[in-house]
This record gives sequence, structure tokens and C-alpha cells, in this order.
Amino acid sequence: MTERTVVVVGAGPRATGLLERMAAGAAELWSGRPLRVHLVDPCPPGPGRVWRMDQSPLLRMNSMAEDVTMFTDDSSTVEGPVRPGPSLADWAAQFAGRAPRWEPYEEPPSDVREELAGLAPTDFATRRAQSAYLDWVYRRVLADLPDTVRVEHHPTTATCVTGSPGGRQSVWLAGEVMPLTADLVVLAQGHLRSVPAPEHEALAEFAQAHGLFHLPPEYSCDARLGDLAPGEEVILRGMGLAFVDLVVLLTEGRGGAYREEADGSLTYLPSGKEPVIHAGSRRGVPYHAKTGYRLGGPRPPLPRYFGPPQARRLRAGGDPLDLRRDLWPLMAKEIGFGHYHELFHAHPERTALDWPRFLADYDRLDWYAPGMAELVARAVPAAGDRLDFEALDHPLAGRVFDSAADFQRYLRAYVSHDVDRREDEAYSADLGAFLGLLSVYGQLPAFLAGGRIAARSAARELDGWWHGFFSFLASGPPGFRLRQLQALSRAGVVRFLGADLRVAADEGGGVFVASSATVPGHSVRATALIEAYLPRASLERTADPLLRGLWEAGELTEEVIGDRTGTHRSGLITIAPDGRIVDPSAGGPHPRRIALGAPTNSRAVAAFARPRTDAPAFRQNDAAARLILRTLA
Repeated sequence: MTERTVVVVGAGPRATGLLERMAAGAAELWSGRPLRVHLVDPCPPGPGRVWRMDQSPLLRMNSMAEDVTMFTDDSSTVEGPVRPGPSLADWAAQFAGRAPRWEPYEEPPSDVREELAGLAPTDFATRRAQSAYLDWVYRRVLADLPDTVRVEHHPTTATCVTGSPGGRQSVWLAGEVMPLTADLVVLAQGHLRSVPAPEHEALAEFAQAHGLFHLPPEYSCDARLGDLAPGEEVILRGMGLAFVDLVVLLTEGRGGAYREEADGSLTYLPSGKEPVIHAGSRRGVPYHAKTGYRLGGPRPPLPRYFGPPQARRLRAGGDPLDLRRDLWPLMAKEIGFGHYHELFHAHPERTALDWPRFLADYDRLDWYAPGMAELVARAVPAAGDRLDFEALDHPLAGRVFDSAADFQRYLRAYVSHDVDRREDEAYSADLGAFLGLLSVYGQLPAFLAGGRIAARSAARELDGWWHGFFSFLASGPPGFRLRQLQALSRAGVVRFLGADLRVAADEGGGVFVASSATVPGHSVRATALIEAYLPRASLERTADPLLRGLWEAGELTEEVIGDRTGTHRSGLITIAPDGRIVDPSAGGPHPRRIALGAPTNSRAVAAFARPRTDAPAFRQNDAAARLILRTLA
């Protein structure tokens, strides 16, 4: 029989997840004819670029080891078979002798093996430990594929794909004379580099003209920081995960260390090679720490208010949907349900109503209805146990400080309170809210199907506010990172600037100037500026040669959302529900090209997931895998 061929561009966790779903569905859908899968990626298959072993051992995950899996489970609503597998914590237990070996076994590097042997389920592993796990998952998936399916890795870059919608595709590789020929092409490059946006180009030109340092948005493990001199004044714009990683690399990464004091606090011991870091952002505070405890009550049954029935009802309407008006009240109520479900079940002594009575009233009230605030006030006596999204979203709103020193003291206290709360199981309702957030995140693609979200809402709310709000609450660092940040602040290595950070290029002085209304009259002059956040998706500015070529040839459709208020271009590849790329030259979905993950309008970025959350990435991988098997069989 003629061999069928698939070329997958990208060999990271998303590609591994696709192969796992192909292995799961093969018994049902594959005919047994020969199939060859070509993986094209200059980085190692399994971990890929972001999770490769070759990065600083100081960099860590922002999820506990028990909350990381590459496998489906009984929560997964996939069409194909559910095939459970170990979480990172389950897999690591073998190295401490607490579990049998997971085959195919391979010894990780000695330092990583030592870490894995001591890894507790609630620990935050290094990215190198996750790299070892992803490498094992990849090798296990290869072992699970039928004998007729062969996988070949090409350690290079795919530069171009050509071919008509009705014919086989040619994928051209850097350094190779002849292309790979494929029946189907899958684009799974993951997070992409971009050339700088115009505002960053202007700052880079200013930096070059004045001998300054400017780093546009970049992934922390790829950031070039060696040119920063000890003691140099550096502005970091952004206070999310990229900021945390960059601070680690500029402090511990330069030989600094921490000493734990008798009261449990940390003291930073500088090496003398650190720059002086001035940090600010739109909110002016770091992301909330990840919770360090488990639920005290039963898991909240989600979704309840933001799920398939509500999605069908909203999609059936005629008018464009506005995220704040139409979706957010349901999303907020869902997150609130997770919060109060845990509070009432795990800490009933802090509630004034029984759960069935509270839930009956909660069910019938809209989140922003006056009766909801009255219900919560009556049922939850302590204000600290109530969920206030507006206060969470704008922690520095209305606060003004007389001096920079006053603000440093305030923000250190703010961080201390946040970490203490996230480490105290008495506040496990925060974890309930987190699970509500994850449920909303997983259900959101169903509400966006059909492109009925209004352009203004998409631009300002969906790709702006919502993405930032979700990350701020749900994607923060481990608590110990924020305790380290406090120590760095006390040592004067990190200095906080405030909210709504403004950065300007001072032509007269030849420096960058940063200021914030949080501390009126205070400004910082610096010779270096780092954009401490990830690059936004952009087909127009992508540094990926294959995607750029397709974009310039008009063979990709950028998601454009429009209504009477105008249009919004998201920078994302438009795909059909089954993952096929929408190609204008093909008159619709391209029958031979599929795209998955971060660069697409599926908005399901994470390639691995927390167990028992019906992860949207797993659903998308399953749909694409079954499309591939059915098409080629």
C-alpha cells in the first residue's frame, strides 16, 4: 500500500499531544497502511524550544507538579478514547522509589534526577524537570503508535510550504535541497517570535543612537542580558511571569543568593554584578502568587453558569456579542460559584446561611444585580471572604504616595499579604475561584465560535483586559518567588515604580525616563529598558519564515472581527473548528493544512494542563488527530 505522509512543523508539547491522540485513535480509525510523520523543529522533540533542557536551572514552572499532565482523564470530553497517564508528580515518584518505573525508562541528567527524586506533589519544578517529563511523554507516545506509523525528526527549520488545495504539499527545510512531500501539513510551532512592533522599533533606534540597551518582548530563556553592566539602571516594563524570570536571571543568575532568617523572611546577598531594576506595569503590582494548598471541600461541579447551554443560547442571537455586557457577568458568576462553593463547604463557620439556601438565591440572581451583593453580604460576614473582581483588578486604584520610599514599603506589605493568603488553607476559597477561572477559560472557545464577538469588545476586552486579568489571577509565580522579590526590594536591587507606567525617550538627556502617577513627581532615568512581557501574536510581524510566506502569499486568514464600530485584527490564524486553516485561495478551510495552538484563534495556548479540567487543548488535539486519521485512511 502507498505510504501516507504528514509533516508537523513544530515538535514541542503540542505536537506530542497530537501524536498521543493519533495513537489513541489508531485502533478505531487507522487502516494499517504505512504512515510516516515528519516532525520539523530545530529544538528537541517533546520539550521543544520553550521547555528544552538547555536553559538555566534557576527557571521554574508556575504550576505545582501534581497540576501538570499531558494525558486525558475522566473529565475529558474528547471523541477519541481516554487514555490516562501520569502527571509530572506521578512520573517523578519513580526516581525516589515511591512508584514503579514508567517505560520507556531513560536516566535524566544527574542534577535533574536528584530534583525529581525529591519532588513533592505540591512543589514547583524547574523547567528542566518538566523538560525531562516531556521527553519521556514523547518517547512513550512513539512506543504507543502502531508499527505501521513511523516518526522522523528533522532538527531544522521549515521555511516554506507550497501546493494546491487539491494536491500534495511540499514543505521546504533550511539547509535541504529537496522538500518533504506531504498529504497533510500541521502547523504546531507554539509561541512565536515576532519582529519588534513600531513602538519598540522607535525605542530600539533611540537606544542605538545613544548607546543604550533595549530588549523588545522576548521569551526569558532566550533573552540576551549579558550586555547589562553591574549597577546599571534598568527599567523593566511588565510585572508578570516574564518579569519574574528576568529578575531571577539578573540576580541569582549573576551569583546572588538568599539567606533565610529566624523569622522565616529572606535576606538577599548580592554578588555585586546585579543591575538596579526599576519595575512597573499597568497594575503596578506583580501577578498573584499561586496557591500552595488543596481544596478543603469537594470539587465544585463546573461548568454551571458558563457552559454549553449558555453558549448555544448566546450564539443563537443576532446581535454581536460584547464580552463585558454579555459574557463577563456569566463568567464572573461561574468564578464566584467556585469561590463560594469552597468557602461554604470547607469553612462553614465563616458563613451565615446554609449552602442549599445560598445556592438557590445565587442561581436566580445575575452577578451585578443589587440582590447579589445583598445576598453575599448577608451570607458571608467578613469582607475578606467576599469576591470583588474590581478591587482585585485595580489594586492601586486611587492610591497615591508621598515618596518612592513610602510606596516600596506599601508594596512589600501588599506582596507579603498576598503570599500569606495563598499559603494559608484557611483561604482555600481562592483555589475554588481559580478552578472557576480555569473552567471559564476552557469554555470560552465555544462562546467565541462563529466570530460574533464585537470588534471593540475583542480588541479592548478579549485580547486585552480578559487575557491580562486571567493571567494576573491564575498564572502567577510560586509564592517563594514573591518572597524573594520582597528581599530584593529591601536590598535596593528591585525598586517599584507604580501603576500605569509611562516610559519616554529623553532625547536631550539621552536616557529612558519612567514615571507613574502612583508616586507623583517621582521619575527614574535609566540607560536600559526591557519589555518584560511576551510578544503578542502577529502574522504581520511574525519571525517564523513559513507563516510569513503564507501570510504574504495570501494563503492565511488573520482573524478579523467586525461590526458597525469597526474591525479588530487579532494577529491570529483563523482556523475551522476541526483545525483546518482558512485559506482565501482555497475558498475556505484548506483540505490539506491544519494549525493548532498558540498562533490560532482557538485561544487555547497551553499545551499541557491541570488534571481533571477537560483541557481545551486536549479536545483540539483529539479533533485534529481524528481528522488526520480519517482523511488519510
